[in-house]
Amino acid sequence: MKNFNSDQFNLLRKIGKKSDLPQRELAKDLEISLGKLNYCMKALKNKGLVKINNFKKNNSKINYLYVITPKGIAEKTKMTLSFMKLKMKEYDELKQEHENKK
Repeated sequence: MKNFNSDQFNLLRKIGKKSDLPQRELAKDLEISLGKLNYCMKALKNKGLVKINNFKKNNSKINYLYVITPKGIAEKTKMTLSFMKLKMKEYDELKQEHENKK
């Protein structure tokens, strides 16, 4: 599928649900390495799809807040539609295979 990055799509979905998850938890939930998460997050930021703000939760720890921009919301919607079209195409192909075996 043209311009579809499942890691970025899943990351946008995850931070859309909960924007203050620690990076290690995000990486674990998405089943990707911390390095890959940072790479994807940087790509999303460079595209203007997310803003990254840091805040202090307590004196000894700095956390980040990820904010999906309006452009990010629009892109996530496009990605969702592309994902659904892909899955519908795969379903139709499997259905056709099944019909041909009868």
